Amino acid sequence: MRVNPVVTRLPVWCALAALPLFAADPQPDTLLRTVESRYNRAQSLKLDFSETYTGVSHAPSHSESGILYLKKPGRMRWEYTSPAGKLFLSDGKNVLLYTPEERSAEKSKLKESDDMRAPLAFLLGKLDFAKEFRSFETKPEGANTWIAAHPKNPNSEFSKVEFLAAPDGEILKLRVTGITNARIDFAFSNETLNAPVNAAQFIFHPPPGVTVEDSDQ
Repeated sequence: MRVNPVVTRLPVWCALAALPLFAADPQPDTLLRTVESRYNRAQSLKLDFSETYTGVSHAPSHSESGILYLKKPGRMRWEYTSPAGKLFLSDGKNVLLYTPEERSAEKSKLKESDDMRAPLAFLLGKLDFAKEFRSFETKPEGANTWIAAHPKNPNSEFSKVEFLAAPDGEILKLRVTGITNARIDFAFSNETLNAPVNAAQFIFHPPPGVTVEDSDQ
């Protein structure tokens, strides 16, 4: 699956129906700083993930899962267990998607990629919400908090990022909405900060018969 760069609510009480899903909060700063501190201090990260992609057509949502490894600077490895063998890699400069059932691998520049997984490469060490986003809204969910952020860059490939953060700054869920209203939802679990991660894990070795196509050439 190539993830390229969408909710209904039943009214309960008339008074509640007039409220927005996210209430403007002038002070989400404390939690945002906690999230930044947690991930900017980490050298590596390992966690389990599941992702669900919802397109703009009437096609059914598509779900996948696996293990995500991150390592400074900008390196990541999405190692899929469902579908088995699928890989999405970044060495900090380029991203590569390998789809075993198609016997193909596609490479592109990290900064130019329109894949909605690519921004997560900067989760470690470069989180700066005030620099990247112009406004924030919050909504509590039990002890945790949903934060919706809108990018400053008008040319961004996404229109909104929403994440569910625990009080200690751990990101439990992430939702990225593209400019076409396509959406990808991530759920994270079993997070390990500063996990032992080998630099070789971010290098792709093509299986026999698989060629790598460079989309920038």
